[in-house]
Amino acid sequence: MTPLDPAGVAIQTAPLLMTLALVLHIAAGTVGIASGYIAVLAPKGRKVHRVAGTAFFASMLVMASFAVAMALVKDQPVNIMAGSIALYMVFTAWLAVRRPGAVVRGLEIAAFVAALLIAAYGFSVGMQRAGSFAGVVATFAALAALAAIFDGKVILQGRISRVGRISRHLWRMCIALFVATASFFLGQMDEIPQMWRGPHLYVLAFAPLVLLLIWIIRVRIKSAPKPVMFASGA
Repeated sequence: MTPLDPAGVAIQTAPLLMTLALVLHIAAGTVGIASGYIAVLAPKGRKVHRVAGTAFFASMLVMASFAVAMALVKDQPVNIMAGSIALYMVFTAWLAVRRPGAVVRGLEIAAFVAALLIAAYGFSVGMQRAGSFAGVVATFAALAALAAIFDGKVILQGRISRVGRISRHLWRMCIALFVATASFFLGQMDEIPQMWRGPHLYVLAFAPLVLLLIWIIRVRIKSAPKPVMFASGA
């Protein structure tokens, strides 16, 4: 085999590309988790929140894209679903605060179709393959189907309220963050040194769901109609 043989070059290059993809995936995931926690904890609308949110959006796109690419090569349905859900959630969360609330455009429809395709793939894999990961894939598929229902509702209505838009942004960003934290702190627990393991990893993994609940409650309380006070007559 000569050094210029395309097949030989491909064989030698493939491991390097996979290593590079893995490094970029890990680096982007680290930035995503750190910036995601800052964004979800920072006061909403402030500069810290906006900067951290932008960093989270960009890093999650990189992290999830490489996750899906590597999972497709290795035929790993769980990682395909996790990466696809993270991509979809973070993109639609960004879309919720970047688009006018009274207008539904092509990107919303494209996101709806993407959610349906993710759900269809997940349910198909869950039915065709048995194993411990089948339940995880089915859960991701159900989540994608639920998101598609919400997308369909917005498309049919042609508008979304301010509170609905904020809630949509919050729950999708937090779910994307949860995918990242659960994948790292739980999915890669075997790679974490024994001395660093413990219950705190579960706290870090599931904290985005708790923070999501807190923020949704706060948004709903603030948006609730204020009671009207009537002065009693003399």
